Formats: sequence, structure tokens, C-alpha cells
Amino acid sequence: MSEERPETGDGPDAAPTDVDAGSSTADGEPGFLGYLGAALKEVALVLVMAMVLSFVVKTWLIQAFYIPSGSMEDTLLVGDRVVVSKLTPGPIDLERGDVVVFQDPGGWLDTVPLPERTGLSGAVHDLLVFVGLLPSESEDHLIKRVIGLPGDRVSCCDSQGRLLVNGRAVDETYVRPGDEPSSLEFDITVPEGRVWVMGDHRSDSEDSRYHDPGGTGAQGSVPIPDVTGRAVGIVWPFERFSWLSDHAEVFADVPDPGTGL
Repeated sequence: MSEERPETGDGPDAAPTDVDAGSSTADGEPGFLGYLGAALKEVALVLVMAMVLSFVVKTWLIQAFYIPSGSMEDTLLVGDRVVVSKLTPGPIDLERGDVVVFQDPGGWLDTVPLPERTGLSGAVHDLLVFVGLLPSESEDHLIKRVIGLPGDRVSCCDSQGRLLVNGRAVDETYVRPGDEPSSLEFDITVPEGRVWVMGDHRSDSEDSRYHDPGGTGAQGSVPIPDVTGRAVGIVWPFERFSWLSDHAEVFADVPDPGTGL
């Protein structure tokens, strides 16, 4: 008895098989649509990985911020974009002279409505800000320079109009030309876990001096947990691309708190 076999379609008398030229060729190789689909999948995967990596970087390493005011002129100008390292404070300690971004400790900023973005462009903008590919336009952060660390005594001013930190006068080379170190007199001790901050454009900066009604440093100083990070460089506009100095030489001779001159 002969054995019946299923037709495989590859015998000499088999009918030709139709080939979808878009997805594959007669010899089994993928066609144009197949290559296109694979390429799109690869591009999508790369984009997703890039956004995830950018989000990780923004959350734990660096973040971009936009400078909205002139309180740090001439170090930073309105419209500058700066990169902020989130390793400070953290693995890297804060130092006097660091330019830091911090959240509003409360009542430092007026509420300013943000630009309204709707539709697809708004969603794309918000996504790029969220993952860190665009600087945040949020108005709840400020940028100033650290003048006093926990325990430091900061006062204004000596007979030459210079600030004193732990009794040592400092020549602040970063202060905007024409500005005096401070038009307000004060004598405070920075509480533990906080820093005393001031803008480089002293006549246009409502900094720690203006938010310390008790005159002790307790209210005007900024809690270290509110510090987002240290601004390390200007990345835009391109012609202003540069690193930001902490001007360590200004504070090189300042003694530790309580040690005297």
C-alpha cells in the first residue's frame, strides 16, 4: 500500500508561491519594509535608552538650569544655561565660594506664572525637561554663592568695606565691578546644617541678608538638604561656554570656625 504524503509545495510540479516583495524576497531575505521596520525598532530602542540614561544623569549626576535674573552678574548673565553637579553636596563637600542652585527655602521668590504650553509641543517640552534634555523653567530655584559654611561667623564690614569670615577679611574678586560687598551691616553665625549665600551682583540680589529678620543667621541661611547642587559650568550661549570657579583663593586664609585668626 502506498503511503500518502502531505504536499509540501516544493516538488517539481508545485504551483509557484506568491512573494510579498515588501516584506521579503523570493530567497527569504527581508525586503524594504522589513529593513525599514527593523531600523525603526532600533531607533526607538536607542531613543528610549538615551532618555532613560538622561533621566538617571539628571536625577543623580547633573542637571541644566536657566538663569532668569541678574543677581549673579557678571559671573552669570540672564539667559545663561548652567550645568549643575549633584555630587555636591554629597560625595563632594560644599566649599566657600561654590556657586549653588537651591530650592526656595520659603518666601524668597514671588510666584511667577510659567509659559503655557499645550498640545503635542507642550507634551514634548515637558518630557524633555523631565528627562533632563532641556533646562527647567521652574521658578522655585535660586542660584547664589556660598559665603559661609556651618559654624562660620560672617559679618559686614571692616574699615575697608570688606566682608569678614571667621574674623578674616576677604577680597571678593567675583563681586560685580562697582558694587560694594554689602550695603547692609550684619554679623551672624551660620547654624549647623545650613549655609549663608549671597549673589555676586550685591546691589541686585535679595539673598541671605534680606531674609534674616532676627539677625542671627537662623532664617537667612539655606538648609543644606535644599541645595540641588553646585553649578560647574556655562553651556549656553556657546560663546560663553566656560567653567565656573569657586575662587578658592579668596577664602584660602579663612580659619576654621572657632579657631581665631
